[in-house]
Amino acid sequence: MSQEMTLAAPAPGRPAAEGRPRAWNRLRIVSIVVAAFVALAGVRAITGQPMLTSSGTFQAALAFAVPIGLAGLGGLWAERAGIINIGLEGMMVLGTWFGAYFAFSTGSPWAGLVAGVLGGMAGGLVHALATVTFGVDHIISGVAINILAVGAMRYLSLLFFVDTPGGGASQSPPLPEFPQVGLPFVADLLAPAQESGVFLAADLAGLVVGLTTQISVLTLLALLLAPATFVVLWRTPFGLRLRSCGENPDAAESLGVPVYTYKFTAVLLSGGFAGMGGVFLAMVASSVYQEGQTGGRGYIGLAAMIFGNWRPGGLAMGAGLFGFTDALQVRGGGGAVHALLLLIAVALIAAGLVLLARALWRTRRLPVVVFAAGALVALVAGVVALTLGGAWWWALAGVGLAAAVGVGAWTARGPVAAVVSVVAGVLVLVWFLGTDTLPGQLVTYSPQMATLLVLALASQRLRAPAGVGRQWRRSRS
Repeated sequence: MSQEMTLAAPAPGRPAAEGRPRAWNRLRIVSIVVAAFVALAGVRAITGQPMLTSSGTFQAALAFAVPIGLAGLGGLWAERAGIINIGLEGMMVLGTWFGAYFAFSTGSPWAGLVAGVLGGMAGGLVHALATVTFGVDHIISGVAINILAVGAMRYLSLLFFVDTPGGGASQSPPLPEFPQVGLPFVADLLAPAQESGVFLAADLAGLVVGLTTQISVLTLLALLLAPATFVVLWRTPFGLRLRSCGENPDAAESLGVPVYTYKFTAVLLSGGFAGMGGVFLAMVASSVYQEGQTGGRGYIGLAAMIFGNWRPGGLAMGAGLFGFTDALQVRGGGGAVHALLLLIAVALIAAGLVLLARALWRTRRLPVVVFAAGALVALVAGVVALTLGGAWWWALAGVGLAAAVGVGAWTARGPVAAVVSVVAGVLVLVWFLGTDTLPGQLVTYSPQMATLLVLALASQRLRAPAGVGRQWRRSRS
């Protein structure tokens, strides 16, 4: 006999010893975000690329980040219940088409939203039936949904869009738009600061103006879903039971949890989030449905989820990062993306030196630690001297010292990660110093390259749910 599960939400009060690490983690995350923004502002001031922190760039970054974040939330719900959802891309395709068709047919964007969410949930239902009921491999089921969704929507477009004004086999007629909200007085108030170009002041003004001007109502709704997901999954009995299905379904079943029901619910909601992301692409980021509109954002959403360690807050940071790189390559072109090479180079070299310093500090090799710190200072001084019109040898000295630290770490059997990080940073810095712009083909794929780079750097500290991807069957006892 199985006993009834009596799991409850975590108590609001926590011991001080348990609360301190969590508070420290939050402070660390906030510090990283602030430091990244300050570094971005510094790169803007050094390189003279105003597009890096303009209000238009931040506004576009938000528009690009929302569908990635919605796809990531869909993946988070599914994987927290133990189901890998590679089919998010196909579910987004379903959301774009059904949202466009019903919005055009009814003239209401809200009808399109409901239809798009239901279309994505239909894809989630197929995935749940295949993986939960019939035990199909999760990856195979997801890939099949991605392939079938593209072909099916092409067929439906031929049936319903070809004879409509402005429609065709690969696109819909123009669609109604969601209302927009904003604080127009903020743009007027901060316009002088934004145009001044002053370090940090102009950048903060661009950020605030970009996030308070002409914001779609659907964008606000999507932004609320991340904290709502955290509350539901980490602060309610329902969320605790759902997460237990993804960690140890056998233990959850032994406590009376209907594991199949929770898995079905999670995958249905996963498809709904992806479908909502598709609606956003068709009716907010654009005003028509177009074939291939998702552009791999379902996969990038999965990358954002992994980057965020299967947590809503980290997922939002990942979606913002990928959305920013996407917006930058659209608005800034090769020059703006080229400026990011400086930021990447300094970040890689600094990370490598920090890793090396930690390892050497534990072995009490203090002279080498001092040498590593001196190399970092020399590197920063060299970059600043170069950008302010100083001699080339400052920059070369900084690069040489940083490279010497990497070689020293290798010969001293230091951590491989430190060596790789420093060497990669040196190569990127040389690339930045030796070029003025990037090829158009490279700029176009900068979001995908940022995805690979971030996942490669973050993979060491990630922990997926223990039971994710497992083919689970209900016990017969």
